[in-house]
Amino acid sequence: MKMKKVVPFAMTALLIGSAIGVPSAFANEEEAAVTKAANNKEQNPQVQPIFIKVAGTVENVETHNKATYYTVKDGENINVFVVTDDTLVFDNTGKEVKLQKGDKVTAYTYANKPMIMIYPPQYNPEAIIVETKEMGSVELDFFNKDLVNTNNTLKLNIGEQTKLLSLSGKEVEVADLAEQHLLVFYTIATMSIPAQTPPSKVVVIDTITEKPGEVDPEEGEPSESAVQEIINKDFYEVDGTKMVPLRLIAEELGFTVESTGKGAIVSKGARSYTITRGQKEYGYNKAIRHFEAAPALLEPTKTYVPLEFVEELMK
Repeated sequence: MKMKKVVPFAMTALLIGSAIGVPSAFANEEEAAVTKAANNKEQNPQVQPIFIKVAGTVENVETHNKATYYTVKDGENINVFVVTDDTLVFDNTGKEVKLQKGDKVTAYTYANKPMIMIYPPQYNPEAIIVETKEMGSVELDFFNKDLVNTNNTLKLNIGEQTKLLSLSGKEVEVADLAEQHLLVFYTIATMSIPAQTPPSKVVVIDTITEKPGEVDPEEGEPSESAVQEIINKDFYEVDGTKMVPLRLIAEELGFTVESTGKGAIVSKGARSYTITRGQKEYGYNKAIRHFEAAPALLEPTKTYVPLEFVEELMK
């Protein structure tokens, strides 16, 4: 393999893709309850959840590498929740809280996010709910344009008292809630189908697209210039393919990077990439895609990927 470190020089601007699109239909976070008929799978399909829901009581707390590891036990089942500053932690009334030993909790993780094959299982949840004695219900699901969840059990009636939030801290309007994954807190609901509720708080899990005019086009996104600087200073050319550092760029763009020993899992929200050094194939959620050149360990502890993957991450 022909490889050389290249002297930094000015590069053309990277292509910036559009915001992540959200599919028009999903299953909700509840575990599938549909039983397949012996000879009629079409009439009784297996429902695939969007979120894995794991519950238990916090029994141990440890902090390593800017993350806190909560060991949670439910009967004989033991799981570990890896919590970072990006993890949403609320009680069932919608109040932000800090996890403590002894808390009864439920964690929600995207079902398509790859897991490291270790025991006990480790989850990097999008949200963790601490159960209290106070009255309050929680729903984490995909809501359509009419603000009805996927199994038609809950419809949101947003009122003046409903507090709207987003992960990025961007101001949220009612129109931003349609066709999004929403973390909903409510106390009362009608007996209709679907039940209707005026939620007290709604948190948008997906990124809200910036509206035209909100960002000065001359300034650009801060992450774009930072990524460009990383590429200018740190890249190789391998058989004519420009290779750039995976972790530095992915984390700059807000992705979580988890080492697998042979590569890495790069994830953010509903997007997850599984990359293996030496292989041109890589996983995107449940699909298989291909690099022009295989990722490689070109420096100690640093995996490099083709520049084309940066454009993929920036979409």
